[in-house]
Amino acid sequence: MTKHIIPRYKLMLFYDLKTPETETYYQFVMNELIPSLHEMGLYIFRAFHTIPGVVGESAQRQVEFVAEDLATVNLVLESDEWQNFETKLLTHATNYSKKTVRFRQGFQL
Repeated sequence: MTKHIIPRYKLMLFYDLKTPETETYYQFVMNELIPSLHEMGLYIFRAFHTIPGVVGESAQRQVEFVAEDLATVNLVLESDEWQNFETKLLTHATNYSKKTVRFRQGFQL
């Protein structure tokens, strides 16, 4: 069943993907990260990436999750589960950063 939410906040993740690790990275994101965050109240909104060699040497990512309230985002970020996800993500990524912003339509940095 599809749940409809009114997105008010966005958690944005930025990183460069270590290209030799793509299959295990995709398995982690699709089978662990996205479903678990969904259960915690964060929903995948969209993901952007560049193709290696076009912009730089690595595949750059911007992944966005949305939530209805800031408390949900903060609870996720303070959880042990999030710490584990972040640690695992860092085995696949470099130049990692994150930020939380108020949701608005269109591309945000």
